[in-house]
Amino acid sequence: MSENRIKILPENIASKIAAGEVIQRPESVVKELLENSIDAEATNIEVIVKKAGKNLVRVCDDGTGMTEDDALLSVQKHATSKIMAFEDLEVLRTLGFRGEALNSMAAVAQIEIKTETRDEELGTSIKNDEMGNLIKEKGSFAKGTCVSVKNLYYNTPARRKFLKSDATELKHIIDSFKKNALSHSHITFRFYNNDDLIFDYQHGSLEDRIKQVFADNMLDALIPVNEKTDYLSVQGFIGKPSLLKKSKGEQYLFLNRRYIINRQINHAVFTAYENLLEKGDYPFFILMLDIDPERIDVNVHPSKLEAKFDDEKGIYNFILAIVKKSLGMHDLVPSMVFSNEILDEEKLIVDRFHPSKGNDFSDRPGRRDYDFQPPRFSTEEIDRIFSTVTDDVATSSSDVTAAHPFEKSESREVLHKPTENRSSDKEESVYFFQLHNKYILSQIKSGLMIIDQHVAHERILYEKALNRFEADIPFSQQLLFPKTVQLDPGRYELAKELYSYLNKLGFEIKFLAKNKIVIEGVPDDVKKGFEERILMDTIEEYSTNLREKKLEEKDNLAKSYSCHTSIKAGDKLNDREMRLLIDQLFATSMPYACPHGRPIVVKISLNEFDRRFGRT
Repeated sequence: MSENRIKILPENIASKIAAGEVIQRPESVVKELLENSIDAEATNIEVIVKKAGKNLVRVCDDGTGMTEDDALLSVQKHATSKIMAFEDLEVLRTLGFRGEALNSMAAVAQIEIKTETRDEELGTSIKNDEMGNLIKEKGSFAKGTCVSVKNLYYNTPARRKFLKSDATELKHIIDSFKKNALSHSHITFRFYNNDDLIFDYQHGSLEDRIKQVFADNMLDALIPVNEKTDYLSVQGFIGKPSLLKKSKGEQYLFLNRRYIINRQINHAVFTAYENLLEKGDYPFFILMLDIDPERIDVNVHPSKLEAKFDDEKGIYNFILAIVKKSLGMHDLVPSMVFSNEILDEEKLIVDRFHPSKGNDFSDRPGRRDYDFQPPRFSTEEIDRIFSTVTDDVATSSSDVTAAHPFEKSESREVLHKPTENRSSDKEESVYFFQLHNKYILSQIKSGLMIIDQHVAHERILYEKALNRFEADIPFSQQLLFPKTVQLDPGRYELAKELYSYLNKLGFEIKFLAKNKIVIEGVPDDVKKGFEERILMDTIEEYSTNLREKKLEEKDNLAKSYSCHTSIKAGDKLNDREMRLLIDQLFATSMPYACPHGRPIVVKISLNEFDRRFGRT
């Protein structure tokens, strides 16, 4: 009779294999021990590592501590104080709950636990020997628990060999330490590397902790987010567009104070930034989600980094809406400063830490109220228009020149009529200057604002196009002489496919045989004489975007249309056109970037000019 090929693994081998799922690297030890300390209601936590955690990870806290029996049980498999029954998984408020961490550490490292409850005079010390036996001692220890994990993977050298360099492993440990510190700002955290105190985060508010973890002026680069509902509450901060980075890693998402990774929520935040993000850009954010534990499942993976929601779509839309709302409440015009490099290389760079207050949009070009009421002419002016020259006119004083009613005159200007409640003449003196027929310059409260006229108009037309798609009320400017255009078969079919959207924009087109179309009407933004060219360029760009960028149909057409219809660099604008362009720009939902992500407007403070010219 042949021997059975399937056998049950010995406990010590099974534990070492299982430990690989929970304890993947020294950072896993730090994470699990920190979570235990937080669950133990600690107010002070210290982390000590040596040789990037390979030789030692020690986490000490002043939490509730453990009795002797609990200490002995804590290193057993599936031993936990966090849940008593399966139903408890539905109302989890603790970070740990599986009862695997300490047992896994004991399987692949030398572990020592010193613990003492607040009520006991003597505490307990337990440690494992190389054979896996537990050695117990009684003694007087600090109130709380101190867990030391030494010589990680000493008994599984293959695993130890695959650990990265000390610098890499230390970086992972510090990242995990900072995540826990951010989500629990009411706890004091200290971090020692080879006996040197590296981080000392004193307890306080989330704002205090952000300053400690990142920089004293970090809050100047952030926008607060705060929204509470019966189902979901979100608070935290999102980075201003000036804080965008080309690398991932600074997106901190916490679910009931547990750090998680969720692509759906990340995508919602990214989408809220709309065209402010170029390809490869990642915004900074720290968001704390608080939700009923019954509506989520964090028991998805041993690392507990993933979570499932009972209403993924609802949470996606909620995050998208409140991030958009928070961005919309702040003036996000980037402020430029001169870099501190040597004069030969001095250049303007974006000031990432330019402070701004919510709902404060005063640092923009002054706006004058428009009065669109038709001008009222005097009887004398009407006589001049509709009657022949009378004796009265002929005999009037020859040195007095009457202004023609249709010519611009300071006395007849109605479009820029200033409001009556202006506080000073200085506020009324809003001047615009066109630089090389490309950029519009305007004085603002803090200094100088510079606007790219082409991309500004592109943003205006893009949002106008999207609004027309939604409103479905086409407005077309009829052509006196319709234009017949010959298309190739591909463009002809594409034009037919897009006709419903083109019609909503304002294009009136008739399709004839042999791939010919007749343009009978165009949108009011299309310049006279450019009707055919703009339609053809819009369809061509739509086709390119469809092939290369895979854009959604409406968004693609709106971007293509706005790009080719907008005023160009080199187009001369008068004062009225510049004012109208700026007013319409700041009435859009995202006046800071064009539909393709290019910046529209920047500002340079007077302080920067003073510094550059040596006036400080």
